[in-house]
Amino acid sequence: MLAPPDDLHPGMLTSALVEGWGLRTRSLSYLAVGWGSHHWDVTDGTSARWFVTVDELSARRWSPSEPLDLAHARLERSLLTACELAGLGMSFVHAPVRSQSGAPLRRIGDSRFAVSVYAHVAGQSYHWGEFGSAEHRLAVTEFIAASHSAPGEARRHPPADDLTIACRDALETMLGPAADSRHGPYSKPAEELLRARAPSLRRRLRHYDLVAARYSGSPTVVTHGEPHPGNTMLTPGGWLLIDWDTTMLSLPERDLCNLDPGDGSVLAAYQRRTGRKPDPELLEFFRLRWDLTDLALAACRFSGPHGTDANDQKTFALFTGLLDQLTGSLGSIRRTLRPIVAPY
Repeated sequence: MLAPPDDLHPGMLTSALVEGWGLRTRSLSYLAVGWGSHHWDVTDGTSARWFVTVDELSARRWSPSEPLDLAHARLERSLLTACELAGLGMSFVHAPVRSQSGAPLRRIGDSRFAVSVYAHVAGQSYHWGEFGSAEHRLAVTEFIAASHSAPGEARRHPPADDLTIACRDALETMLGPAADSRHGPYSKPAEELLRARAPSLRRRLRHYDLVAARYSGSPTVVTHGEPHPGNTMLTPGGWLLIDWDTTMLSLPERDLCNLDPGDGSVLAAYQRRTGRKPDPELLEFFRLRWDLTDLALAACRFSGPHGTDANDQKTFALFTGLLDQLTGSLGSIRRTLRPIVAPY
């Protein structure tokens, strides 16, 4: 995110780090990196560095009416899975450091924020977009294949994917006649844009529902959820796959939908590694789901109180770009935009 939340004071964060991990902060610097969570570079009293993440649980809900406790529990289960995978010897998994209670996540008081702590890693970071090389792409494919083949104990914690679209109810409300445009400066423009594209969007949603119903109940694997270049690092010890906060039990195509460069090489490598042949219809389905989810999450943001800070401005720009992508033909959707916030 581009700016920290106004209602998260530094003292709240430093207290949570002491109470949860025994970390006494010497310096705390906000990092305007990534999109969805907030990050800080923290140095403790021993001069050790940490990468600290804070999630706004309100942005992690699957529905605007979902209690924050459920969003917290789901995020905790995803991060516990990362700890489980790392404990099984998957060294490419950059898992959070467990707190003194053994949890990978800690609520900051009774607020809407939850904090997790990671060891600071030196290395090259990447951004949303294309992979830098075939080696980079194939390394991620190998990691995905390994997590998909994880033993049964890795399936204890991750939430199950029911193939629904997070915050779809907020999107449907904005598409309908009873939307309320008084929540903030982007509410009315977002509502008007959605209504102007309503027929095309409803066709997309109907198509999505038909495919989801057909594959409901299919066998699942442990999926990362967002294995794009921005969630990778190249370190002296090799490649890492980071940000396991959307880990779920889902269909393999959830991870594979945007990995292949278009020549089938990644899909073939995955099939050789796992013996599973990716389903072209499901690859397209999960690309569509990604875009519909990002659109719904933006609708959810603008259907509640908001302002005009840098995060709101960027979300609206992404929102308009997604509308352009989604209301074209029903052909293949290739992601060209960065994700908004993805609880899926």
